[in-house]
Amino acid sequence: MKQARWQLWFALALVVLSAGLYAAHFAIFRDAHHVFIYLLGDIAFVPVEVLLVTLILHQLLTRREKRQLLQKMNMVIGAFFTEVGQDLISQLNRFVDEPAGLAERLAGAGEWSAKDFATARRELGNLLGEIDISRGELSAVKGLLLEKRQALLRLLENPNLLEHDAFTDLLWALTHLTEELAHRRDLESLPESDLDHLAGDIRRAYGLLLSEWLDYIKHLKDNYPYLFSLAVRTNPFDPSASAVVTN
Repeated sequence: MKQARWQLWFALALVVLSAGLYAAHFAIFRDAHHVFIYLLGDIAFVPVEVLLVTLILHQLLTRREKRQLLQKMNMVIGAFFTEVGQDLISQLNRFVDEPAGLAERLAGAGEWSAKDFATARRELGNLLGEIDISRGELSAVKGLLLEKRQALLRLLENPNLLEHDAFTDLLWALTHLTEELAHRRDLESLPESDLDHLAGDIRRAYGLLLSEWLDYIKHLKDNYPYLFSLAVRTNPFDPSASAVVTN
């Protein structure tokens, strides 16, 4: 309220100042003709000025701010995959029924074009297949998520992620999976109905995780070749992946 009142008084002061200067011009030169010529010329330029400021300059500044925000978000996403994402992909991939199709498809991401990345994102639903709890280790997933719980919560608090709905959805899905597992002390004697429930939570989180991983890998390929090289050499879908450069 105070800010609005201050702005109103400031606007009135500017109008009074402008009127005073025009009055001084008339008092000195006694030439109303020129006063109205310049007044009308200034008013006529206002629409052009609005066009330049609000449409062109504003759009340029907005685009620049959005580019900077995306860069910050991708830095945060990169930290997530370094801290949690890579290990989590390796753990969750064990639950995928017949994971070879998924692994074989994503193992070659290092050689993909932009079109290949887009195609892979569309195919994720079919590639992921069904989640079979018996294939993986729930205790290992639980341990990893509980260990990284604070890191996930800190990411949710990051204001830069407010503009990235997909990554925020991933963090919420992982947080939910963490809480589900944390509330189960004995993971070895769960009934079939509960295992099906957990399978649904895992599938949701893993699908979002893979989608973000593909976007992240593409971002590295387009902008940071040296980081992309390391990501390719540590691809969690490539069983022979190694950070050691051999050629």
